[in-house]
Amino acid sequence: MAHPAQLGLQDATSPVMEELITFHDHVLMAMSLISLLVLYALFSTLTTKLTNTNITDAQEMETIWTILPAIILVLIAFPSLRILYLTDEVNNPSFTIKSIGHQWYWTYEYTDYGGLIFNSYMLPPLFLNPGDLRLLEVDNRVVLPIEAPVRMMITSQDVLHSWTIPTLGLKTDAVPGRLNQTVFTATRPGVYYGQCSEICGANHSFMPIVAELIPLKIFEMGPVFTL
Repeated sequence: MAHPAQLGLQDATSPVMEELITFHDHVLMAMSLISLLVLYALFSTLTTKLTNTNITDAQEMETIWTILPAIILVLIAFPSLRILYLTDEVNNPSFTIKSIGHQWYWTYEYTDYGGLIFNSYMLPPLFLNPGDLRLLEVDNRVVLPIEAPVRMMITSQDVLHSWTIPTLGLKTDAVPGRLNQTVFTATRPGVYYGQCSEICGANHSFMPIVAELIPLKIFEMGPVFTL
């Protein structure tokens, strides 16, 4: 869960999110070095009074500042493509859960447990307990196992939605008439929060997602739903 004045990303709870954080730091370092180089060049240009005709017409320098950005883009593109393929990879999921977006709540269907279906609504402020998070708590959490690949089948019944949990590195659009899928493996138990990340109408801000991750042995006894 993010906290006020947090500068970095949320702690990773899946291998894909760990890769995303590493890639973020990699690109941020490249951007910082480029920014420092550009600022140094601007400062030197504004403060020096010396001119050199060799600088105004230098083929070698023009070649360098053309090739160097291309090399930097390649170093950024290859890790990005690797993570892109990792997010789309499906590795024999152990469980399949279907999520359906509505205006403005979510419906979850456990297809491996006899088609168990329930709705997940945001809790109004009057029903919150001490310590609950306003606009993020729901009446029924989606319970998921850790250390096992889980496939989420995501769709919508009315308008565009987006099923998003940042700490898991998940963001999949819910499109009416289309069934999207994403596979993830959680690495540690806990309660993790997300929200619909697609503007879907007047109450777009009021359809949170709460995932409760529990050990696989407990989950195999049967889904447990908590308020």
